[in-house]
Amino acid sequence: MNGVKKIGLVIDSFFEKFTLLSLVALIFVVTTQVFTRKVFNFVFFWSEEITLLLLAWFAFMAIAIGFREYIHLGIDSFTNLFPKSFNKVLDKIISASIFAFGFYLVVQGWDFTVLMMESTLPATKLPSSVTYAVMPVTGVMICFYSLLQFFNINTTRHKEIEEGM
Repeated sequence: MNGVKKIGLVIDSFFEKFTLLSLVALIFVVTTQVFTRKVFNFVFFWSEEITLLLLAWFAFMAIAIGFREYIHLGIDSFTNLFPKSFNKVLDKIISASIFAFGFYLVVQGWDFTVLMMESTLPATKLPSSVTYAVMPVTGVMICFYSLLQFFNINTTRHKEIEEGM
């Protein structure tokens, strides 16, 4: 079981680092774009396209990390009115719903990615499917996290994050 856990942590760490790297690249490209436009009155022809691509990848992967860290929307003040046994059942329903959402992303994201393989992005000439390939990747990660949470395995990795910051 430790081997499976280590493999899962390696994949999860790669996923998180890739998310952070896409954010840093997004900031770098936008900063470069603004600087060259204001100072040199010049914009790289690919900068807007790459910005949108990085934004899509960062946003979708951040959704999965949000589910992993339990920072998705929750209404504790309402659910605290019910007994613990009810909340345990409700937590299972929420985990199953999150799994269904992840599965939806996998299926529909895959179909859309395959559909978009024929077209290319105008500036970079990359296949348009590169933009949409993040959907099934995110869906797999969401399914993975929701399954772990369904079986009461704590998926949070950043325990120092406080709510309501």
